[in-house]
Amino acid sequence: MVKTTPAARPANPRFSSGPCTKIPGFSLDMLADAPLGRSHRAAIGKAKLKEAIVLTREVLGVPTDYRIGIVPASDTGAVEMAMWSLLGARPVEMLAWESFGEGWVTDVVKQLKLDATVKKAPYGQIVDFATVDFDKDVVFTWNGTTSGVRVPDGDAIPADRKGLTICDATSAAFAMDLPWDRLDVVTFSWQKALGGEGGHGVLILSPRAVERLETYTPAWPLPKIFRLTKGGKLIEGIFEGETINTPSMLCVEDYIVALNWARSMGGLKTLIARADANAKVIADFVATRDWIANLAADPVTASTTSICLKFTDERIRDGAAFAKAVAKRLEKEGVALDAGAYRDAPPGLRIWCGSTVEVSDVHALMPWIEWAFESEIAAQAVAA
Repeated sequence: MVKTTPAARPANPRFSSGPCTKIPGFSLDMLADAPLGRSHRAAIGKAKLKEAIVLTREVLGVPTDYRIGIVPASDTGAVEMAMWSLLGARPVEMLAWESFGEGWVTDVVKQLKLDATVKKAPYGQIVDFATVDFDKDVVFTWNGTTSGVRVPDGDAIPADRKGLTICDATSAAFAMDLPWDRLDVVTFSWQKALGGEGGHGVLILSPRAVERLETYTPAWPLPKIFRLTKGGKLIEGIFEGETINTPSMLCVEDYIVALNWARSMGGLKTLIARADANAKVIADFVATRDWIANLAADPVTASTTSICLKFTDERIRDGAAFAKAVAKRLEKEGVALDAGAYRDAPPGLRIWCGSTVEVSDVHALMPWIEWAFESEIAAQAVAA
């Protein structure tokens, strides 16, 4: 028997895994200080970009000798820039356990045509880092946004590695503890964990990565927006607020507002705690139901941001159709928007639980997921 619709509703139904929900209490009035119609090369534009870099370093705890740059084309642009500029000097090992990691494999093997070692894990699992050769350059995602699994820590990455570690951290930054001494390149887009506007990426380089840039020239041509050096030296301006191409100062202002919110909340420690609390609500819910499970096979590697769920009830005849129908019910009721699994992932739901999500909204959503599941089971029975 289908339960009646739950009484409580999430105050904010935005559970999309990117672009993610804005910071609590957000309003467009917060962006009134954006220098619209002004050049990003003017003093005010440079100051805003520099402020975004300084706040990024403060909130994330990025070491002082690491460079932070704002680059075009979101996280994708930042990852591509790093791979095109740095790879080829040493053997390469590519790690993939979801669609975006698979995309980086395609770029390196088919576009750059490097003879890379490729290690893959199915959705819900990650590659065994104990088998990875870190004397090679290693490219991987920290958190699989479309598979709901993450690297639990950096312990398996040796401090004395010879290769560079290039880490796509777009759904991990601002919600997970990144071990900076084990990462040479870190990329993310602020439209993920801080709910910023899309189109801009952040590229963070260790001193080892900078040394590679200044001592190695790739065999392939580099597009203008990928060029990080000039005359064999790093273009320092990129990491001081002089972006490669014209940024949206409205988006930059939005990022600054989000960073100031993060700082006012207590910084990274608080952001991680908020994501952890949100994830625990779902974990507790799943643990007491036999018809739904976390896609992550091992709780140790389960994501705390992009949580992927699968339906396990034996009565379900068509998993993909069933999962889409459940997501559609949730959206029609206005309780969970954009909560379906990623198109390349196994059928199910994907609930964003990053730090801008309120735990009360996650609590309110759980009964609705149960209601939608039972409603669709009943509809399936009638259709039969």
